[in-house]
Amino acid sequence: MEAVEGPAVSTQARGARWALAGLVVVLVLLVDQGTKALVRSSIAPGGRNDVIGPLSFVDVHNRGVAFGFLGGGGALVLVVTFAALALLLFYFARNADRPLLWLPTGLVLGGALGNLVDRIHQGYVTDFIHVPHWPAFNVADMCITGGVVALVLVLELGARPAAD
Repeated sequence: MEAVEGPAVSTQARGARWALAGLVVVLVLLVDQGTKALVRSSIAPGGRNDVIGPLSFVDVHNRGVAFGFLGGGGALVLVVTFAALALLLFYFARNADRPLLWLPTGLVLGGALGNLVDRIHQGYVTDFIHVPHWPAFNVADMCITGGVVALVLVLELGARPAAD
């Protein structure tokens, strides 16, 4: 019999990690789409509601990706989004045994899908959180950004896959 390097991760544990990633995706989608619907129903496009201090809620229609980049990109934005999601899913499928990888995977997928839902149904993404000197953003954007940071941390701090 050959020795196996590192702890083996069971099929059940891998399935649980897929389930956790899926749960994060669903939660992100619900919060993202719920907050956007609330904004669209309570703030006129281009309008502004001051919340507290420098924070305000606005209704901005973003036709590009992050901060309006590739505005009017249409099909190109969709192709790039689908390609990035496919790569992330492929990476997760091959590395689901890496501790905590399910969290950034779920955050990034949920955020990307939240913005994709807007793009497909409306032709633009609703951005609504505004702070001075920064473009408006939304819950999906926060999850994508936080997910990418968490992904870097998981990859850099967890050099070897292990059971969590």
